[in-house]
Amino acid sequence: MEDYRFYHEPVDEVLNKLNVSKNGLDSEEVKRRLQIYGLNQLEEKKESVLIIFLRQFNNPLVYILIAAITITVFMGDYIDAGIIAGIVFINGLLGFFQEIKARSSIESLKKMTETRSKVLRNGKIVTVSVSELVPGDIVILEEGDVVPADLRLIESVGLLIDEAILTGESVPVEKDASAVLPEDTPLYNRKNMGYKGTIVVRGKGKGVVVATGRNTEIGKIAEKIKEKSPDTPLNKALKKFSLKWMIILFFILLFIFILGLLQDRDLYKLFLLIISELVSAVPEGLPLVVTFVLVIGAVALAKKKTLVKYLPSVETLGSATFIVSDKTGTITEGKLKVEEDFVIDRDYLILSAVLCNDADNEKGDPLEVALIKWIEDMGINWKELRDKYMRIYEHPFDTKLRYMVTINEVSGKKILFIKGAFESLYEMSVNKDQTLLEKHDRLAEKGLRVLAFGYGEVENLPVDFQNLKIKISGLVGFIDPPKEGVKNAVLTARKAGIKVLMVTGDNLKTAVAVGKMVSIYGEGDIALMGSDLEKYDDNELYQLLKRTSVVARATPEDKYRIVKVLQKNKEIVAVTGDGVNDVPALKVADLGIAMGSGTEAAKDVAKMIITDNNLSIIVEAVKQGRIIAHNIRKVIYYLLSCSFGEIMLLTSAFLLKLPLPLYPLQILWINVVTEGVQDKTFPFSREEKDVMSEKPKKPEKTFFDGKQLFDIIFTAGFMGGLNLLLFIYLLESTTYERAVGITFTSLIANQWINGFQAVREEPFLKNPLKSLTVNPYMYLGVGIGVILQLSATYIFPEWLHTVPLTLQDWLFVILTTVSLFIIIEIKKWFEYFLERKR
Repeated sequence: MEDYRFYHEPVDEVLNKLNVSKNGLDSEEVKRRLQIYGLNQLEEKKESVLIIFLRQFNNPLVYILIAAITITVFMGDYIDAGIIAGIVFINGLLGFFQEIKARSSIESLKKMTETRSKVLRNGKIVTVSVSELVPGDIVILEEGDVVPADLRLIESVGLLIDEAILTGESVPVEKDASAVLPEDTPLYNRKNMGYKGTIVVRGKGKGVVVATGRNTEIGKIAEKIKEKSPDTPLNKALKKFSLKWMIILFFILLFIFILGLLQDRDLYKLFLLIISELVSAVPEGLPLVVTFVLVIGAVALAKKKTLVKYLPSVETLGSATFIVSDKTGTITEGKLKVEEDFVIDRDYLILSAVLCNDADNEKGDPLEVALIKWIEDMGINWKELRDKYMRIYEHPFDTKLRYMVTINEVSGKKILFIKGAFESLYEMSVNKDQTLLEKHDRLAEKGLRVLAFGYGEVENLPVDFQNLKIKISGLVGFIDPPKEGVKNAVLTARKAGIKVLMVTGDNLKTAVAVGKMVSIYGEGDIALMGSDLEKYDDNELYQLLKRTSVVARATPEDKYRIVKVLQKNKEIVAVTGDGVNDVPALKVADLGIAMGSGTEAAKDVAKMIITDNNLSIIVEAVKQGRIIAHNIRKVIYYLLSCSFGEIMLLTSAFLLKLPLPLYPLQILWINVVTEGVQDKTFPFSREEKDVMSEKPKKPEKTFFDGKQLFDIIFTAGFMGGLNLLLFIYLLESTTYERAVGITFTSLIANQWINGFQAVREEPFLKNPLKSLTVNPYMYLGVGIGVILQLSATYIFPEWLHTVPLTLQDWLFVILTTVSLFIIIEIKKWFEYFLERKR
């Protein structure tokens, strides 16, 4: 039944098809149909808490650690195995609690009230829960009602319905129950239908329910959102890196194991080395510290009126190449205002705007509310005019005649005031001229919604509308104006290499007019109709979208296809929306951003919610996302260069047939006192440069490009090499235990100094003050690490296979640390001068 085109059939045939009279269904029939069609609500599937918890461990880096735990248990070293397992568990627990908290935050936004509706049952008007409506119910609609199901209208009196959440149309739609429409009539032109979730802004009517629950237009959209959202760029990049890292590590360990067997090495020591390499190789803090960076970023975004539902989406903002934005409520205010007028008779134009108007302050038809605001801005007291010139007759807005009429007593005369469509008033006007036509066309070309106003004197009631003659007093053009700050936001996005594409259900002229106002649409840009998209295959459409700024009269399917085509061509797409019509695109986007005042459906599928519905907030959030991406890049460099430095030291010692320079437990301790405390401070690093002057980078390039790889290998190579030379020298001049103890502390100090170098991309000494203050929290992290290491060295050295160090021993530590600082600094200066030369 849901595929039956009810808008194509007369009312009597629709009622006959649904087997119902205009008196409604009886109680027994309602019960029977409830059994057949079910409740008028959408099913919601929630992810179980267990699945969320287990997902925290679905990471290749965690798999490596689990392998290390297994080998350690097999060797009987339960303490080390317990420590590694504890780190893995704590990482997972932190991610789990953060995701649960985010889910609770969004659930608190949901409305908990049960909506009710007036229906005719057994010939009587009763109020029932919306969820209990069935196909065939006769629903009564009044001003302010939310349409409770999909309806074929059977009666309508001046009925206007706001369908913005479904179609994106900013102006309410005039409804006509008597209309019979062609089969191919698009959703936004079906004037004899009412759709679930839309709002009655004026008039009254009745409709028969033709679809409930998932069979409604909103329900069909909900079915489309079952498609899984794409993984975030950050997750993709981390998984790609993790996979490569696992492969590299596998071959390194395989090489070491085979070589060890060929060299007839002790099997226990060989396994000890493999465990040491495994523990060294895994930056086990990476998932946790990335989460921490994202949490800090989410907190910063919250201060900028952005609620983060899904943490990895914080970084996605920084990678975005396209922002596909709706118009109404994001780019524009979502409220109509008078933009321009053409006055013929000022006094009568003002009287028509006030007296032929049912709005009361903010209540009423958006066009009429805008007229009241316009009058107030002139300094005119409209309430006094209404009290002075009493209404003695009214003809509500008629969707067929397309005008509204009132008769008021003015100076003892009966004066008729009329407002409506220009075409309707022009036909009955006595002051037709070419200027009037030209003015109307000029306003319409600007994308304005134009109303004409007129007046005339009448002697007798009722009014003879067939022979009515009036004088047009003026024209008024309305627009949904752009929000403050949006134009600057668009220009900032363009500077950052991000294209803003406005996709709206509104008409083409209005969309282009708004696009021009906010600099989205410029000279040489293309504006498309949604119906044009089907003319092109995906490749042709992508080439076209690169030059397109506005897509008007777009359906949910159009917006969905636009997003998928862009993603197919490796674009990172952020989608904004507030209506049910935006839900499919929000779901499949790399980053779905819902408006705080939007529908619950949009907020449910989005990964972010902007509480201040403004594009400028989104662009500001992009900036924050890029700062976060830079901090993640820095922490990845720090962790991997330190981990790889440990591998270089261990592998080199093995190849030279030297004893192990570090014990597995010492490696874990190094990770605690360096990475464990220092990496948690990276999220607090301040912005180094204007991140919005850079073009977007592909996620894998943002975190793991050639330069990043070179920097990691360069630092790791020198860190491992300096400590290997130190270890070789110490083996010849002191005991093995002291050699291990000094090398152990030296490597820790090297990693601390590497952290200080990592927080800035520019040379540390180019601006020492800025380098020392760009992240004050770094001192706190290193301070904690120093206290822990001194405790390990002098209070419980035997626990970590080390020895108390003498003053001379500390000189070795200082020597390698200063050397590493100088080596990294020289490299940075070389890169700096090379960049300036370019």
